[in-house]
Amino acid sequence: MNVYESNEITVRFLETEDEHHLVEWLSDPEVLQYYEGRDRPHDLEHVREHFYNQDDAATRCIVEHEGNPIGYIQFYELEEEERTEYGYGDTDEIIYGTDQFIGEVDYWNKGIGTQLMQSMLAYLINEQQARKVVMDPQSWNLRAISCYEKCGFQKIKLLEKHEQHEGQMRNCWLMEYAP
Repeated sequence: MNVYESNEITVRFLETEDEHHLVEWLSDPEVLQYYEGRDRPHDLEHVREHFYNQDDAATRCIVEHEGNPIGYIQFYELEEEERTEYGYGDTDEIIYGTDQFIGEVDYWNKGIGTQLMQSMLAYLINEQQARKVVMDPQSWNLRAISCYEKCGFQKIKLLEKHEQHEGQMRNCWLMEYAP
């Protein structure tokens, strides 16, 4: 079932049959360099544990381009712990977070990530009544940061040693979209 369609981009709910796409993408060192880390390839068991057997409130989705599965996105309303960590503890605004990757490397550097983020922002603002959308890309991932800035995100603060990646605690940028 689709969450939304926007031009060539469709975002649909993750289904059991999508396991093999996630295993393929998350065992590719090119993808892992940017998402999860090359030291953490995912087999079927890990994909099921990480993407299917979770009790959190994230909505997990597959991204399609012209009907072809090419990536993954999840979105979620920030919970109290994240709101406090990111400096939003004193507001009751609806704030969403997203995490995403394009798993088909042939689709990289074609503007599809920008299309995905623009359409997801429209969905979260218009359909979920989000007042802000945040994400926390690793500070060295300049391609992702550039994409997000093109979509209207701004760097808010550096989150030092925020995320484990390839054996090191990496800095991330808290980035915010506030229409």
